[in-house]
Amino acid sequence: QVQFVESGGGMVQSGGSLRLSCTASGSIYAMGWYRQTPGKQREFIAEANRDGTTKHADSVKGRFTISRDNARWSIYLQMEALKVEDTAVYFCNGVPPYTDSWGQGTQVTVFS
Repeated sequence: QVQFVESGGGMVQSGGSLRLSCTASGSIYAMGWYRQTPGKQREFIAEANRDGTTKHADSVKGRFTISRDNARWSIYLQMEALKVEDTAVYFCNGVPPYTDSWGQGTQVTVFS
């Protein structure tokens, strides 16, 4: 069963930037980022496929950029122009996600 380890979260002022990293325990075709805030469902953010194609949710398009390093089984999320509403725990997983493979996530807190 593939596992994912996320890192790179932190606290940043509104308008700032952060870069998240995620490494999988094996190679899978489609990897993605998701985020969740208390009381809400987990939200899809972005997807990067082994063939280089990417997809971003409308809520982050133009501000967040996903990238992938196939040799390292890793994906990254460059987040720019962060907003308070981007505050969440960010997870990575496959697309669609593997049910039993959710990791601890990494907390991103944006303050005004």
